[in-house]
Amino acid sequence: MQRLLAALKEGNRLDFLLLAVSGLALGASFAAGATLPADPAWVAVALCGAPIIKGAAEGLVTEFDIKADVLVSLALIAAVAIGEIFAAGEIAFIMQIGALLEERTVAKARAGIERLVRLTPRTARVVDGGAEHVLPAGEVRVGQTLRVLPGESVAVDGVITAGRTAIDQSVMTGESLPVDKEPGDEVFSGTVNQFGAFDMRAEKVGQDSALQRMIRLVESADAGKARIVGVADRWATWIVVGALACAGGTWLVTGEVIRAVTILVVFCPCALVLATPTAIMAAIGNATRHGVLVRQGDALERLAAVRRLGLDKTGTLTHGTPRVVAVESFDPAMDAAALLALTAAAELRSEHPLGRAVVAHSRAQGPGAPAEPREFTMLPGRGVLAEVGGARVLAGNAQLLEEHGVTLPEAMAEAVRRHAREGATAIHVAVNGRATGIVALADTLREAAPAMIRGVEALGLSTVLLTGDHEQAAHHVARQAGIAEVQAGCLPEDKLALIDHYQDGGQPVAMLGDGINDAPALRRAHVGIAMGGIGSDIAVDAADMALVGDDIAPLPHVVALARRMMRTIHVNMTLAMALNVGATALSMQGLMGPVAGALVHNAGSVLVVLNSTLLLRWAAHSGPAPAPVASRPATVPR
Repeated sequence: MQRLLAALKEGNRLDFLLLAVSGLALGASFAAGATLPADPAWVAVALCGAPIIKGAAEGLVTEFDIKADVLVSLALIAAVAIGEIFAAGEIAFIMQIGALLEERTVAKARAGIERLVRLTPRTARVVDGGAEHVLPAGEVRVGQTLRVLPGESVAVDGVITAGRTAIDQSVMTGESLPVDKEPGDEVFSGTVNQFGAFDMRAEKVGQDSALQRMIRLVESADAGKARIVGVADRWATWIVVGALACAGGTWLVTGEVIRAVTILVVFCPCALVLATPTAIMAAIGNATRHGVLVRQGDALERLAAVRRLGLDKTGTLTHGTPRVVAVESFDPAMDAAALLALTAAAELRSEHPLGRAVVAHSRAQGPGAPAEPREFTMLPGRGVLAEVGGARVLAGNAQLLEEHGVTLPEAMAEAVRRHAREGATAIHVAVNGRATGIVALADTLREAAPAMIRGVEALGLSTVLLTGDHEQAAHHVARQAGIAEVQAGCLPEDKLALIDHYQDGGQPVAMLGDGINDAPALRRAHVGIAMGGIGSDIAVDAADMALVGDDIAPLPHVVALARRMMRTIHVNMTLAMALNVGATALSMQGLMGPVAGALVHNAGSVLVVLNSTLLLRWAAHSGPAPAPVASRPATVPR
């Protein structure tokens, strides 16, 4: 009855009709007092076997697609024809269990595309003759002037013509901090204006904009990803041919149809069908215990074949938030602690992530909050101007000090360059018109990153850093984590092209990322792994697996687990085939009947399941841990 309701609910009229007819036939048989249908095995034959026969017939007739269901159908029909209902019911029941397990390992439809589409700005503020008009974003034309206010999304790609601001463009590049923009700089659709209003000239609109291009990338990225085909279905043609040859030959030689039917029964790939899904489900359970959510049923199969690991930087290898890593004073009358306190007071009302990080660091250094500034001015794209305790404080980039007539001493300029070489961002501080010092900030490397890199490389995987950040920051983080290959300044399409390059060269890639800009790469990679905690919903939706607690440490274990799972599947297959061959030999000699053959199937299926359950508690055995690598905080660009 449940199958009838499910078929009707899903709108599959043919399934519903077939099952309903089977039920009516059984009912009529009982009403007529027939003895044959009274066998309880008929229930399994009707409810489990009928869909198998239907599916096999459809595939064979419409596409000439020979799957394991073809042999199962032949065995079911033959067993029923000679009255061996128990054998037929047992085969149908086990095959449906295998199908159910496979369905349980298939991920549900994902909504990542829809979420990405919702990022698309709906309207744009067009400036025409000094007046502003709000139009649908799709009606913007190339060359029109747009005005973007603080907090608004940029509707199209273009170039700033007036105003200074800071843009959150993590959607496109994955950068953790807003990027300062001024006239002549490019801005992209979908990015968010953080501070000052600005005017821009539309350059790429509609389907040509950066966000729309990324949506199309995500939609098409998995087109080239290979899909895993069930083991039994991959070998189905040879299994069917072998079974028919053995059964037909035995019938011709002995003239006993029961021997031929027994061969078809024992040749059914029941244990083969269970070999893969039971191992996958056990391995998924193991991965879940280690904080890794497997969202695609065949993800672990694909992970076992991976030969290269691509890694995003910000938010993946690093925490994704800036922290103060150095405070240097170049005024003999002011030590580093006093410089930090003065800078924190100037940044107290700032909304910029760097300013907030300075305030947080100052509060963590000791009791008491930074002093309240008497005056405060936010200068988008430059920094802040504040009066603190009677002192006029400038805190921002070099252009801010230059515009206020402050000259940097050579020692301070060299310190800025030194931190820049390490990818750090320096806040320049001037007090009462004199350059005083710098506060250097950086995104910090995850503590588990170096050990994780060593772990996956010990398993034979090559690692590559794929990031939208600039060369200095990328190479600095790569050195800390122990990654030899770096690809910096990557837009989403660049990451996609690099993954294609590696995979076309015979190196299946697993991509680990967290941002919206990583979604196309996560889709295209052989296996996509997302940071499930801080990662965007779109990245998680695009991925095959997710690190629930943003802990990258279990990644080597999961790779080793995937390979162990494949070995378990191969053992299961060998065991299943050995039982089939042995049972076939006995059947050809007349030493085993259909019922005994069905029991052998049960025994093989139980052994396969028991072997698979060993994966639930499996743990990789590693040798002595490599010597730890000294780690300094990773950095992020201004």
